[in-house]
Amino acid sequence: QVQLVESGGGLVQAGGSLRLSCTASRSIIFSFGAMGWYRQAPGNQRGLVARITNTGSTDYADSVKGRFTISRDNAKKTVYLQMNSLKPEDTAVYYCNHQSGYWGQGTQVTVSA
Repeated sequence: QVQLVESGGGLVQAGGSLRLSCTASRSIIFSFGAMGWYRQAPGNQRGLVARITNTGSTDYADSVKGRFTISRDNAKKTVYLQMNSLKPEDTAVYYCNHQSGYWGQGTQVTVSA
């Protein structure tokens, strides 16, 4: 069993920044697979925000390109999501995912206008 534990969510004003972290409980799983951040706002489906492979290749949703940056530290079994220039429409629960199908419990991000 692998656990993914997210942290770093909270309330921020529009234009502000937050950094989310997700730490895996097993290094073998973490090192050999892509990690992703997804988000789900009320009434919406969960969608991909950003993804990073085990070699560092990244992919972003169009809505966050240029504002969000995903990175990973394999030694710390942690993936990060740096979110800058936040907008109210970024408000959602953010989930960490490993490509094998593991999900974190989610962390709330709320951006006030």
